[in-house]
Amino acid sequence: MTEQLAMRDAFGQALLDFADAVPELVVLDADVSSSTKTGMFGEKYPDRFFNVGVAEANMAGIAAGLATCGLRPVISTFALFLALKCADQIRNDMCYNSLPVILAGGYGGLSDSFDGASHQAITDLAVMRAMPNMTVVVTADVAEVPQAIKQALKREGPTYLRLSRNPTPVMFDKGEELQIGKIRKMRDGSDLTIAVCGVPTYMALSASEKLAQQGVSVDLLEVSTIKPLDVDALVKSASKTGKVLAVEEHNIYGGLGGAVAEALSRECPVKMDFVGVQDCFTESGPYDELMVKYGISTEAIVEKAAKLAG
Repeated sequence: MTEQLAMRDAFGQALLDFADAVPELVVLDADVSSSTKTGMFGEKYPDRFFNVGVAEANMAGIAAGLATCGLRPVISTFALFLALKCADQIRNDMCYNSLPVILAGGYGGLSDSFDGASHQAITDLAVMRAMPNMTVVVTADVAEVPQAIKQALKREGPTYLRLSRNPTPVMFDKGEELQIGKIRKMRDGSDLTIAVCGVPTYMALSASEKLAQQGVSVDLLEVSTIKPLDVDALVKSASKTGKVLAVEEHNIYGGLGGAVAEALSRECPVKMDFVGVQDCFTESGPYDELMVKYGISTEAIVEKAAKLAG
């Protein structure tokens, strides 16, 4: 798990890879194609690429219209802008009509680090999973990106795909592929369940190994699909361990932790804790340093997990 690659690069390449097999695929971007890597698609397929300029809401409305004509639009911009500036069009055009649009939210979490709170996306999962008919997927590495896109291109209704800017360790280039709607069991344990999504997945894996050295056995679940949540797998793990730690690069309210808590409160109430941004705006700075400062790190996971398991 030493190689590090960026999800945005995998996203740009995946669009190229699927272009011939899915002739209905069209791509829309809001003037950030060099950052989101949709420019790669635009160069090869200019007739299927639309740069709408800095007009994100308009982009969402156009994509909805294209979807009603039998096309498979992918819209791409920074996650914060996609979730907030396009919210009205996503709700009323895409979700209300259950249109098959992929919404690729790049620079998710704190990964637009140097642009600060105005660009960092720590509320996007809460917004998107509250939208009826919306599927919400958070990939953890480059291997999962094309797998998620391939499946989303075949689904009915809109799919929000959250991506990160920075290179992260490659974990899932071998073995089973991501399955939308299913939890991936990464480690079997009995003392504590860790449910994680996105970039912190590699941190949770490392934390689980460190916890094992302390005598804490972790049941590690990668929850790549926040909605629809794989409640059966979650309940099976929680009923075994009796304790759940949710780990995410998002505000602790409304994202993965909220989804897990909601499900378990109905099916299997257990003691929980949360690793994530502690309901505050974050600042500008280097990505890795920001993650540590705001409590998203291997060390933070170990500390909270050990306390919860004890």
